[in-house]
Amino acid sequence: MPDYHLLAETEDYLVIDKAPGISVHRDQAETGLVTRVARDQGVEQLFLVHRLDKMTSGLMLLAKSSAVAAQLAELFRERRIEKYYIALSDNKPSKKQGLIKGDMMKARRGSWKLNKTAENPALTRFFSCAPVPGIRLFLVKPLTGKTHQIRVALKSIGAAIIGDERYHATTEELADRGYLHAWCLAFDWRGERKEYCCEPVSGELFQRPEIQQQLQNWYPPGNVAWPNS
Repeated sequence: MPDYHLLAETEDYLVIDKAPGISVHRDQAETGLVTRVARDQGVEQLFLVHRLDKMTSGLMLLAKSSAVAAQLAELFRERRIEKYYIALSDNKPSKKQGLIKGDMMKARRGSWKLNKTAENPALTRFFSCAPVPGIRLFLVKPLTGKTHQIRVALKSIGAAIIGDERYHATTEELADRGYLHAWCLAFDWRGERKEYCCEPVSGELFQRPEIQQQLQNWYPPGNVAWPNS
């Protein structure tokens, strides 16, 4: 499976679908993903705007200049770029929809945990349903961009993501991927509304017809009546 697929290109940026298991940063003896994309697409240099965890697949924006990267990063900081993710868990959550709010605190060995304090909280809205017996599908809209935010948020309600080796205590060795995917991005850019979506192309569970049908029901995710609490 390729490291990425090119989905769209404008004069200012590229949109790619990153494969699961691919690090955004350079691993030992490996060229970084951003450098590889630039080389493949014949672009002199690309600039990272935001990050996805190694296990996470889906949409990423890569800017063609540092100025554009700064502008897009500012849109992310100001919450003017809408981000929608999908995730799967094999555990029943303590609540089926709502807002998960709390401060992210460092835990052991590079992990994070969610506290009940709210000095600089991570904010995560979500819906969920059970289209497949024993499997919970989540539609997630993070309002902030903290490290491991969605993974920790879902773990905090008892629904760690399938295949998440860091936060799922009983991850099956047979899980074929970490089941978190950056599904859609929407934002205004130079006077135009930009909307990008990509379905997950890997992961046996993501390909289940029941999952695919529910994604159609949720599309476009911006039209969903999101819960506030």
